[in-house]
Formats: sequence, structure tokens, C-alpha cells
Amino acid sequence: MKIVVLERNSVGTDIDVSAFERFGEVEYYANTYRPEDVAERTADADIIIANKAPMNRQTLTGSKKVRYIGEFATGYDNIDLEYCKERGIRVCNVVNYSTAMVAQTTITLALALTMKLIHYDNYVKSGEYASQERFSNFDVPFNELDGKTWGIVGMGNIGSRVAKVASALGCRVITASVTGRKRDTGYEQVGKETLLKESDIISLHCPLTDLSRRYIDAGAFGMMKKTAILINVARGPVVDNLALYEALRDGKIAAAGLDVLEKEPLSKDDPLGLIKDSGKLIITPHLAWASVEARTRCVEENVLNLEAFLEGRSRCVVC
Repeated sequence: MKIVVLERNSVGTDIDVSAFERFGEVEYYANTYRPEDVAERTADADIIIANKAPMNRQTLTGSKKVRYIGEFATGYDNIDLEYCKERGIRVCNVVNYSTAMVAQTTITLALALTMKLIHYDNYVKSGEYASQERFSNFDVPFNELDGKTWGIVGMGNIGSRVAKVASALGCRVITASVTGRKRDTGYEQVGKETLLKESDIISLHCPLTDLSRRYIDAGAFGMMKKTAILINVARGPVVDNLALYEALRDGKIAAAGLDVLEKEPLSKDDPLGLIKDSGKLIITPHLAWASVEARTRCVEENVLNLEAFLEGRSRCVVC
């Protein structure tokens, strides 16, 4: 049996992936982006382990032996599920492996923006603090989270974890569902418009679907408080980048913290790159999932998924 790991480096070269080798011959590729490379590298594969590489009719038609695709991720929008069903190819992802880290990143971004931490760190390191006479400086106003309303879109594992932390910090938590379906989450569920109008902080934790694509657009920014902070750790296209840039430029909202973008990495023509004020915008390079612990779990869960498949058991099956 031949196993092809198309994007070995996507989990980091510091993480051991050799456990796959107990199942058969393994061929590793650091990264695989181009459809033609996917087709060539999987031509005689039985098992594919991927992350963002396109898995569809174009790339897999010639890969006649493939019967399993494992994802180094929770999201699987790179995979054509209908085609895989047609071919009888099992697809498995990993879930909950990065919940703690993504929740931690969400809270970190909210705290950094609320407290203007980067401004004050720069103030001290610039030497300005050492040259002043007073013991304290608070030239840029900052705020507490206690008593604020935190709106959460998407109450899966990550959204639920964020809700617990936000509540512990004294926030009133409200939630909205992209689909509009009612769920008993233990927190107040409201409509989208209410969440946009009432929230001081909005964090996004929903999957990317036709319903969630550009869920936060120019119209949404028009309903938000001018003091609101937006946090996106879901998928980039859930937010309209141009509309966000205009909202920040025009003061429609106070700030945003992003770990995901419509196009990754950040393209040179993306208007968000024009905003250099870290008190208004913090962008991290899609790292919220990538703690050492989370990446280790990602590999371990993939190994367990493959083991289950080979033994005829269902585990984390997408299709």
C-alpha cells in the first residue's frame, strides 16, 4: 500500500509524522499546490494525506487506486465530496485538535486591541516612557471587557470555548447562527441584526459555506457600533476584506483582529495591507491552529483515522 503525504510541511517540520510508515510505503512532499502536481504525485497512491491541495475530478481522475483521503485540518473545502462519493473514496478530517489554541488566539486578539497593548509596548521600548516624569502613561484610552457584550457567530467547539472565557471575563455573551437554526447552547441566541447592533466584540467561528461567505459585509459594518471590535478566526471569506478596510478607514468600527484572510498569504494589492496602525488592525498569519500541541494532535488524529479506516471502523468520516 502506498501512502502519499502531499503537504508534509503544513504541520511543521518540527512535528514527527513517521507514524504513517507503519501502514505502508510513504512518499512525502514538502508542499503541493498545483493541480498537475497533485495528479502526478497521487497517480499510484492508495492513501492521500493532504491539507489545501485540490482533491477533485481534475486532479484525481488518473489516480485509480485512491480509496482514502485524510485531511491535516478540520475544514475540507479543498475536497470535492460529490466526486469522492462517486468514486467511493473515504474522506476523514480531524476535529477539536486546535480548539484550545484558536480560542486562546481569539481572546488574545480581543485583549490586545481592547487594551492597546502594542501601542504601550512600543511606547516603553521607544524610550518615551523613560524620558517622562510621571510613573504612568495612558495617552491612548483603553477599556475593560467586564460588562461588555460579546457576540459569537458559530457555537461549535471553538465558539463554545470562547463563550466560557468571555463569560469568565465578565462579558454578556450573545450568539447568532448563520443558518438561523435555534440551538440550546446555554447562551442567549439572537438574530444577526441584533448581534451586530448590540455587540462590543464580535468573534467569528463558523465554517465557510454559501451562507457564511461574506457574512460580514458593508451592510453588517453599517449596523455595528463605532466602538466595536471584530475578530475573525474562522475563514477569510466570511468577511468582505474591502468592506472591512473601508469600515476601519472611515471609523465605522474601532478595530479588527484577523488570523484569516480572503486570500492567503496577504496579497500585495489587499487594501488591509495599507493599515499599519496595530491599535486598529492586527493580522496574524493563519497561526491560530498551529501551537506545537495542536499540530501534534493533528498528526496523531490523522494516524488514528487511517488506522480505523484500514480496520473497517468509522472515525471522523466526512464522506
